Amino acid sequence: MQVYRTSEERFAALPDFPFASNYLELGQGLRVHYLDEGPRDGQVVFLLHGEPTWCYLFRHMIPLLTAQGFRVVAPDLIGFGKSDKPLARSDYSYAAQVGWMREWIEALDLKGMTLGCQDWGSLIGLRLAAEMPERFHGVALSNGGLPEGGEPPRAFAIWRAFSRYSPLFPIGKIVKSGTKRALSPQEIAAYDAPFPTRASKVAARVYPGLVPFAGNPAVPDQKKAWQVFEGWTKPFLCCFSDGDPITRGGDAIWRERVPGTQKMAHRTLHGGHFIQEDDPQGFVAAIIEVAARR
Repeated sequence: MQVYRTSEERFAALPDFPFASNYLELGQGLRVHYLDEGPRDGQVVFLLHGEPTWCYLFRHMIPLLTAQGFRVVAPDLIGFGKSDKPLARSDYSYAAQVGWMREWIEALDLKGMTLGCQDWGSLIGLRLAAEMPERFHGVALSNGGLPEGGEPPRAFAIWRAFSRYSPLFPIGKIVKSGTKRALSPQEIAAYDAPFPTRASKVAARVYPGLVPFAGNPAVPDQKKAWQVFEGWTKPFLCCFSDGDPITRGGDAIWRERVPGTQKMAHRTLHGGHFIQEDDPQGFVAAIIEVAARR
């Protein structure tokens, strides 16, 4: 497996990102980068980014959570951020990414986690919660889900085609297009930082095509995960945004099918797809409510 490892020089002087880097090598020799902030004996909040972002996405949320005594862990998925980036499209699959993150969780022996997830962070994070529910306290889900077949929304189909065929793939500008607030040039550059070459963007281009709509090989695994969630009685709170054309209304299926959503204070956050940029306080409040529920 050929792997690209982004130089640390690319991450110098990032705005609002004072966090220490941590690394864990997986069995395949792939290196996972992660943040681990707050007291080690604090209740664990597991923040999982999606595509094409990295843990920089959570920079405004982490201090709010650690100030409340939480231990916050936020990895970069393989292929993103400071984590290693396999260079072949065939190196990536939905199952492989779930497996890599499961190995990372088990290596750190994380328990009692409250999952805060969005986008591909939800596709992977929710599968992890379904596969190892004993390690999770609850879930705060924003702008994501667990597709199990069917046809993609038109907005997503357009995004999927763009990611595969566009000769240019300006990641910072793509993130900017998914927010309501204006990102600064420095923030846009921070999202570009992990991906200095065309080859380093392979995961960001691949993952839209791996979302398990009709005919995708991951659909059976999704259905198994849904069987777990249909019996899930732990806290499960939906906090979707009011300005995301792809996932708007996606909370309905969870509130209908997951017992743990009952009596939770579901709420609508204000912003676009990358709600961590637009309404970090709202997302944090949802996570804290889940963490506090017994």
